[in-house]
Amino acid sequence: MAANQNKQSKMVGKQSIIFRDPPYIISASSVAGKKEGEGPLGHLFDLIHEDPMVGKNTWEEAESELMKQSAEKALEKAGLKSQDIRYLVGGDLLGQLIATSFGIVDLEIPTLGIYGACSTMGEAMTIGAILVDGGFADNVMAITSSHFAGAEKQFRFPLDYGNQRPYSAHWTVTGSGAVIIADKDSHKKEQGASVVIKGVTPGKIVDFGLKDSMNMGAAMAPAAFETIKQNFEDFGVKPDYYDKIITGDLGYVGQTILIDLLGEKGYDISHNHMDCGIEIFDQEEQDTHAGGSGCGCSAITFTSYILNQLRGGNWKRVLFVPTGALLSQVSFNEGKSVPGIAHAVVVEAET
Repeated sequence: MAANQNKQSKMVGKQSIIFRDPPYIISASSVAGKKEGEGPLGHLFDLIHEDPMVGKNTWEEAESELMKQSAEKALEKAGLKSQDIRYLVGGDLLGQLIATSFGIVDLEIPTLGIYGACSTMGEAMTIGAILVDGGFADNVMAITSSHFAGAEKQFRFPLDYGNQRPYSAHWTVTGSGAVIIADKDSHKKEQGASVVIKGVTPGKIVDFGLKDSMNMGAAMAPAAFETIKQNFEDFGVKPDYYDKIITGDLGYVGQTILIDLLGEKGYDISHNHMDCGIEIFDQEEQDTHAGGSGCGCSAITFTSYILNQLRGGNWKRVLFVPTGALLSQVSFNEGKSVPGIAHAVVVEAET
């Protein structure tokens, strides 16, 4: 009976969870491609590859290498070895998660492969935090990746085709980000405040019937709206409770839609909303149209810029909301719509 009461105490509202003894983010890594390194956040990434093939023979092998390097860097920064990680939770955009499968196989860590499209980092951190808070693991790695060429090849057109991209289109980020979530912060190597995952709001699938694979922002914005609104309601907070509300890759189109949708419900986030897809590229100089996307977009923005702001004391609390468009080659070619999903993670600097 006592155990059941303990479980109930962590359930908040309709679909959120609060961690009474919040897990720590003790390490983070960011590995990026050349275009990402040339953007506004380039100076913060741990490793930048000038070669989009990363010395490999295929785009898919290149992405696997990005993930391998990101995992190894996170371990190095935490002062841990792969055998110190109880579970790895991660995924990517490629069919059957092949970037993950081939990327982390040599680490020999028990793995939970997940698919949330571009929301995968939020899902991985959510599951990782639950495992640590529940006493099922002491150290969990949450990791994801994406590659521009691999994503274009799978979801849209081969690069050699040279199709024209509409202004609503996103540029898939080439990169991989990883965090290590732990039950204590004794391995912390970096200066600054400790950072914890205080709570999560797992999202639900939302389908507004949009069928344009070149307008991911519009497809994902309704899901971000539902998750953020539910987080406010479940925790009984207003937008100002967070220093920043950070979506994954809505871009310029999706950001406008999200702000309008929340505004209709009485929530004004226009002053503290930030989107990783907007921050990672320079719109004027880098020709990425609506902004960045891909699993790696929110992952490397979080593991470089966002964590630095929390550790440095510039922000106290953020709502990190990676967003995903749940389409496939099969569903798109069969004329199906593009459902969206978003997972929210409450991340705080510990005082």
